[in-house]
Amino acid sequence: MLESLEKMLAKGMDNPMLRFGLGKGYLDAGDPACAAVHLQRCVEQDGSYSAAWKLLGKARQAQGDLDGARAAWNAGLQAAEARGDKQAGKEMTVFLRKLERLAR
Repeated sequence: MLESLEKMLAKGMDNPMLRFGLGKGYLDAGDPACAAVHLQRCVEQDGSYSAAWKLLGKARQAQGDLDGARAAWNAGLQAAEARGDKQAGKEMTVFLRKLERLAR
């Protein structure tokens, strides 16, 4: 799947859905650094994409970038609230609480 998505990107088919798919695919494959690149590009293209913010936070957390994860989830909460995406908002709230416990 990743190979076909990368081919689409190479052909210039750059859009938030494609970037989200690549980011999720790389995160699932255990490559959070590559995932973060695509997910960051996704939210640059569509800042209201709450699911992308959620995964971007996970990718940054997996890299040990806790400040980056916090920033992504806070931005994602704003996007989720604006879109009425309650589930993503709840999940990111839980992630932020867990992150705060780790920081203590």
